[in-house]
Amino acid sequence: MKSRILSSLIALVATAHLSSAQAEVKVGDTAPDFALQASDGKTYKLSDFKGKKAVVVAWFPKAFTGGCTKECTNMREEGAKLRKYEVAYFTASVDPIQLNTDFAKSLNLDYPILSDPNKEAAKAYGVLNPKRPFANRWTFYIGKNGKILHIDKQVKPTSHASDIATQLEKLGVAKAH
Repeated sequence: MKSRILSSLIALVATAHLSSAQAEVKVGDTAPDFALQASDGKTYKLSDFKGKKAVVVAWFPKAFTGGCTKECTNMREEGAKLRKYEVAYFTASVDPIQLNTDFAKSLNLDYPILSDPNKEAAKAYGVLNPKRPFANRWTFYIGKNGKILHIDKQVKPTSHASDIATQLEKLGVAKAH
């Protein structure tokens, strides 16, 4: 009897730990802070933007793949639409920093790619794909107050910058001066 109760308790604790490790954040939640190296050689912390500007983090699965190349290229080509707003915007993946740096250079990107090779931020945001060791293609919109304003789980790589700009307008993110 004791061993059955003990094994049930262990299973319950293990299940709770597993589900909390993969818990997704929701609109209205405080966005998990991060400090991630970027393809431009800097380290970006979400907390550095609090009270200053909104932040968009567009997670993508893997550098140097078709959809991710289209998405990142689109954000470079249509970046002027994003710069109309008081927003810091990034793409992000769980690829190593050198791979993302090489990817950014190959596409001549004018914005940084965040690198999360230890997958801590990806886990905190719930973007890790349980079937593969990559992030899902999800975009998070974070307000100046640090709260999640919107999560896009239906990202279209070839129109992503325009879609982000449209969403920033809907969310009432301030225009740049």
